[in-house]
Amino acid sequence: MITAYCYEHHQVTATTINIKESLPETALWLDIYQPIEAERLWLSSFSSAEVPDREDRNEIEASSRFYQNKDGLHVNSLFSQKSGQTLSSVNIYFNLRKQLLITIRDDNERLLDSLLTSLQKEPTPQITPLQLFIQLFKMKVDHLADLIEEIYSTLENVGHEIFEKDHIDKVFKLITNREDTNGKIRLNLLDTQRALNYILRDNQIELTNDEAKDINNMLSDIASLIPHTQFIFEKINFLMDAAMGFTGLQQNKISKIFSITAIVFLPPTLIASTYGMNFENIPEVHWHYGYPWSIALMFASAAATFGFFKLKRWL
Repeated sequence: MITAYCYEHHQVTATTINIKESLPETALWLDIYQPIEAERLWLSSFSSAEVPDREDRNEIEASSRFYQNKDGLHVNSLFSQKSGQTLSSVNIYFNLRKQLLITIRDDNERLLDSLLTSLQKEPTPQITPLQLFIQLFKMKVDHLADLIEEIYSTLENVGHEIFEKDHIDKVFKLITNREDTNGKIRLNLLDTQRALNYILRDNQIELTNDEAKDINNMLSDIASLIPHTQFIFEKINFLMDAAMGFTGLQQNKISKIFSITAIVFLPPTLIASTYGMNFENIPEVHWHYGYPWSIALMFASAAATFGFFKLKRWL
């Protein structure tokens, strides 16, 4: 689906176009969602080079993610998409031209929707494609910071629940989920850092003082957020070790109970085995009080063993 966002009379309006139509002259942003081959070829018709397909857009080497040609700046950047407790990384392709910003995406990204909604709701002063690009990346960095704060809050609660045996399964799930989330946040931060550094180094992009300041501020924010992700990894490892240790202690307690129970009943078992032997010359066999005597002796031996363990404070 191709959507053109046009800037007219201080207002951004959305227009859905098909491949048989030409690009509106007032188009500021061209967003292509889940492009089919025909739409990709249509976009290539007013580009100097072939528009990358999905496989090319997902390449990880820097030369494929950030480059310049006659069509302007090309950036492939990762965005975080949260669904419930699961965080996924969405790859978005940007082609930044002097008068047009082109985005190609295969997945829905709420930050783009939020930015476009805000542009359509209120009258917008003159805005350039580069300013749109920077504004979107500022929203991205803020979103990643919010996700890090959310992880801190979750891990704080996990720290209180980790020694509650009824919640141990929930704790393990939360820890593994937050470890995966933190890894994706760190990847997104590093990817954004590389993209912004590339823009600053590129002499073909003319940045105003305000635009350069915004990019440098984002780089400073990212540099301050990356150590947080490292600290979260360390905290997660600590909580995982603590949870594993607590689980081991609980298992040891159970094993201890079974071991002590077996030892407590060992003397009664020995007495019962002794009087259960088939010999004629066992004195108590024909004794009138032999049965209650053996029962009392078994209870007494068990109680003595239990009392010994209590005296030693092993119970």
